[in-house]
Amino acid sequence: MTSLVGMAFSLLRRMLMRGAALLVPAGMRAEWLREWQAETWHVERSCAGGWYATAFCLGAFQDAWCLRRHAQREKARPVALHGSAGQCLLAMATVLAASCLVAHLLPEARSATNPLWAPARTGLILIQKSSEAKGGTSIPFELFQAWSARRQRYFDEMAFYWMSRENVLDGGVLKGAWKIAYATPNLFTLLGIPAQWKNEDGGADDALPAAIVSDAMWRRAFGADPEIAGKVLHVGRREARIVGVAARRAWKLPGNVDAWVLEPEAAMPAQASGSVVAHLTRAGRAEMWTGSVHITAYGRNDTELDLNGFSMDDESVGPWDLYRFALFLALLALPAITTVSLGEYSPSSHRPQWPRRVVRWLYLAAKIALLLPIVYYMSLDLAYWRSFGTTYAADYIQLFSAFALCLGGMRWALLDQRQRCPVCLKRVAHPAQVGLVSRTFLAWNGTELMCSGGHALLHVPGLPTSWFGTQRWLYLDASWEFLFAGPEAG
Repeated sequence: MTSLVGMAFSLLRRMLMRGAALLVPAGMRAEWLREWQAETWHVERSCAGGWYATAFCLGAFQDAWCLRRHAQREKARPVALHGSAGQCLLAMATVLAASCLVAHLLPEARSATNPLWAPARTGLILIQKSSEAKGGTSIPFELFQAWSARRQRYFDEMAFYWMSRENVLDGGVLKGAWKIAYATPNLFTLLGIPAQWKNEDGGADDALPAAIVSDAMWRRAFGADPEIAGKVLHVGRREARIVGVAARRAWKLPGNVDAWVLEPEAAMPAQASGSVVAHLTRAGRAEMWTGSVHITAYGRNDTELDLNGFSMDDESVGPWDLYRFALFLALLALPAITTVSLGEYSPSSHRPQWPRRVVRWLYLAAKIALLLPIVYYMSLDLAYWRSFGTTYAADYIQLFSAFALCLGGMRWALLDQRQRCPVCLKRVAHPAQVGLVSRTFLAWNGTELMCSGGHALLHVPGLPTSWFGTQRWLYLDASWEFLFAGPEAG
């Protein structure tokens, strides 16, 4: 009877251990089971089996459950991105590709970076009356005709435009009151925009003046219809044929225009009053010293007119110019928020060889080379992710975002470089507080960080002093390698 009870307890213990083994991860199950079988055998021999040995086997469940939770915690532990320099560069390259793709998918960003405005067309000025002159700043159309009929010394080409708010109808459907700029046919070619607005269709409709719709009005009134070319609009009391859509930055003159109507000078009303755009000759450019110049001209009955000429070259500021200005400001502000030093190095014979030092500087150059285009494209994405109606809002957003991103990005690049081992470029870890604040002037106190490969220690002072004002690298010799024999050593 006693032997049967012992066999029953022995069978129960085996079943308990087999059940507990199911909780152990498969890779460690066999070794765990052998260890518990050996422990149970020892308990059976020392305590003669029975209830005590069986109760001992119940502890296997607790041990197996703890081992399982530990394995799950190790499996779920995220891999640190800063552990490898290659991973950091790969992450930056991914961000660059994503921001570049978004910038190329946004129509407004494409229009801003590739405007129709020809930058090679320089020497343009806008002529208006001085603000003190009677009748406002507009120039009468009759005066423009008189100027264009005579040969000018300082101008070789001139164009005229005037603005009016007109009701626009499309097939009897009112599209609203638009701000229309009536201009001479040579205005867009004078501004340097490619002459692709001409109607190529033949027939009697060629007598209709050409109309060019702004990009914002094309999207708002016509739903970005790609077949808008050739449509006839009733603009006020006249008809005009749409020949194209102007990009947002094609118009560099004052006034937020919804559409342009190009009509011959003979069709312009004599009482029209507007502005004159002129292209300077070489002699005219020699007289243009600043962004504006005072012009004295004569009107009817030899009356003297006070005119002002404003250079249009200074207004042609695009995304690239804003980005460069923001980069310049960020570089000026960088020393105010962080130190540009990468720390001091101990005079040791274990310092890395010059190829390792070159790799470290190449890594910093690669981060900056990836950071600069990231800032450019991300500022474009933030500025043009939606239409703000005017270019000024987008310009301000790009300028501010580019400055903030560049300043923060350069600060991160320097901080990341200061916390990477000069030998393996891995970020130091395991911070430990060393010393006492009360002994700052007797011995250093601060934070000590260690390279996971065992190459160096980083000492960061808690309170900078004259003799220990910046971080220091302490190189370790080969005798430390046995402490870093794990998989992270390198």
